[in-house]
Amino acid sequence: MTTSPDTIILAQSEPVESVIETLSSTFSNLESETLTDYWALVKDVWTYGIGGTSLGDILIALGILLVFLIFRQFFSRFILRRVAKIVASSSNKLDDTLATALSEPVRFIPAVIGIFFATEYLDLSGTPQVMATSLNRSLIVFVVFWTLYRMVDPLSFLLGKIERVFTSAMVDWLIKAIKLLVALIGIATILEIWGIQVAPIIAGLGLFGVAVALGAQDLFKNLIAGILILVEKRFAIGEWIQVDGVVEGTVESIGFRSTFVRRFDKAPVFVPNAQLSDVAVTNFSRMTYRRIYWVIGVEYRTTTDQLRQIRDGIEDYITSNPDFVAADKATLFVRLDRFNDSSIDFMVYCFTKTTVWGEYLKVKEDLAYAVKAIVEDAGSGFAFPSRSLYLETVPGSSPELFSPPEQSAASSATEEQSTSREEDLSTESSLDGGSDRKKQPKPRKGDDGGDGT
Repeated sequence: MTTSPDTIILAQSEPVESVIETLSSTFSNLESETLTDYWALVKDVWTYGIGGTSLGDILIALGILLVFLIFRQFFSRFILRRVAKIVASSSNKLDDTLATALSEPVRFIPAVIGIFFATEYLDLSGTPQVMATSLNRSLIVFVVFWTLYRMVDPLSFLLGKIERVFTSAMVDWLIKAIKLLVALIGIATILEIWGIQVAPIIAGLGLFGVAVALGAQDLFKNLIAGILILVEKRFAIGEWIQVDGVVEGTVESIGFRSTFVRRFDKAPVFVPNAQLSDVAVTNFSRMTYRRIYWVIGVEYRTTTDQLRQIRDGIEDYITSNPDFVAADKATLFVRLDRFNDSSIDFMVYCFTKTTVWGEYLKVKEDLAYAVKAIVEDAGSGFAFPSRSLYLETVPGSSPELFSPPEQSAASSATEEQSTSREEDLSTESSLDGGSDRKKQPKPRKGDDGGDGT
């Protein structure tokens, strides 16, 4: 049988078209099934996205939180500013401090409310619900104790009566202790909300504290020294103190471990409290009066009447000046004290009413001007150290002897020869004494022990 080429091509083309159709139908069926499965997976993830909560609910909850955060900005910008203006217009300062202290906790309240409504919308169950409830309770406790912490400083005026008994630094310590107590109670409450027992932690910290105390003796020593400083009222903040070999300056703060003293050159010095409780501390700020102790020397040519005039003038100036303390309240002396090497000395011993350094310097300056005027008005003058030197002969009063150079050389040679001759004679004399040929002196009359007759 004979087959034409067209028949062969047709026979070969029919299977190819059927394969293409089969493949296309297969791919179309596979694509539809895959897309359907993928879409079902997306729906499943959207519905049971995180912990059984759909992503749509999560996004809506985030939107609720975002709305409350926007309201927080509006609340802070308008309402709180309005409240601040109202309290600023009042004469009472307490409401100003309270408004400033409570502004931050109040500004955080809309965020806490937003978190609560967002978690409530999610309608959680099981463990997520327990965690969300603990989170909301923790945020509420945080806001409450944060508010109490911020209110401690504005309400510290209630401790004014205690400040009459204790020092201001002691009151500051008490305020810090109250703040620390509020913070610790708040932390313990939040830990209890999350199921963490605080009692075992406290017991463990007690044992740990004993171990730390053995290695931190200096820390506790300084702490106890600081308490003793405040109880004994050695010094207070703002007072001028001096500790020999340690520091001199103004006290700026008294801490648990050290005291911050700023020197007069504005350099800060942190001194451990133990160094201030075990040594002598001079508190210049608690002086009742401030002393002036001068020695004024006048010239020896000053007469007796002039000395009396000077003494009376200085005493009159001090007693009539209201800047100085009267003699019945503090020591006051203006006396002729001694005859010094080159001056006659007056002693001026008095006290100024002011203890402020700048005012004290001004009073002392005025006294110096007055003393100078009194001495000059008396016709005397201030003495200065002097020394007199007495000479029997004054250099240059008699002519010097002139010796020619040759004569000076010859006299030098003669002196050298005489010196060598004396040395030779002394040598010979010593040699004669050593050979037992030394001449005995001739006996004199009466040397033989007789009566000389």
